[in-house]
Amino acid sequence: MPLGSPTDWALLVAALVVLLVIDLILVRGRGEMTPRVAAVWSVVWIAIAIAFGGVLYLWGTTEQSTTYLAGYLVEKSLSLDNVFVFLVVLGAFAVPTPRRVRLLTYGIVLALVLRLIFILVGAAALDAASWLTYPFAALLGWTGLRLWRHRHDHDGDEKLIAGVRKRMTIAEGDHGDKLTTKIDGKRMLTTGGAALVAIAIVDIIFAVDSVPAILGITTDTFVVFAANAFALLGLRPLFFLVAELVARLRHLKAALAALLVFIAAKMVYGEIFGKVGPEWSLGGVLLILGAGVLASLPGLKEDGTATDDEVEDDEARTDA
Repeated sequence: MPLGSPTDWALLVAALVVLLVIDLILVRGRGEMTPRVAAVWSVVWIAIAIAFGGVLYLWGTTEQSTTYLAGYLVEKSLSLDNVFVFLVVLGAFAVPTPRRVRLLTYGIVLALVLRLIFILVGAAALDAASWLTYPFAALLGWTGLRLWRHRHDHDGDEKLIAGVRKRMTIAEGDHGDKLTTKIDGKRMLTTGGAALVAIAIVDIIFAVDSVPAILGITTDTFVVFAANAFALLGLRPLFFLVAELVARLRHLKAALAALLVFIAAKMVYGEIFGKVGPEWSLGGVLLILGAGVLASLPGLKEDGTATDDEVEDDEARTDA
């Protein structure tokens, strides 16, 4: 019998709250994690997420377990870009390192809430009107093409943050942990508050991008929310690794672009010819992401820095 009863939801939410508290305690008092500590905890969170797939296999159904793992891989991969943009936001607003963890926490909790709302609304819409599969697939295809165009840069992200910042009135100076402050009787955002607003906007954009991606794999709201939630947990340690990780996995964005187009095609195919088995979804996700990772490895030195040819390519793109 598939999991998804009110009791199952209550247990899942309770487990996520406990894990989130553990994550908070883990970083309490830390301004920054060393790469080694961040790597260890990232592995721990991934292991916990995979273990939940085992729970679904033992007490749910094989289909739930398979689609959960496929959805988790998609969401975890997309979260790499999500966290990189968080890094861009906090850097653009010059938020000091000791205060970044707090804002990152707010961003992760907000992302969980937003994605739960998008999941429930999106799944209900697809159940009520199956023709919505086509605009959902079109959105995924467009997102994939957008990722492909910017597969070697983050220009689009940086322009977005610059545009958001331009439209804000931000109080100058250091205001500690305050998100807002009063100057001459006028309420204004501090740099931390402005960064949080930008993070909220980023969360909405990524929810719009990522939720249709996993709904293209399954419309089981229990599985979809679990995959999203476990992908978001542990983003804090990943935050301290992501800049280096994204730099090393140079073809990850290209793989994500191909993955979103694959899911869009699968949605359309399923609507016209019938449902595609979950093993095809998982196999396709593993194949595309695996190809992206493997394609990134030969162009790296042992120390993880870019080769001379790659540096020259980057300089050529910059000059262009």
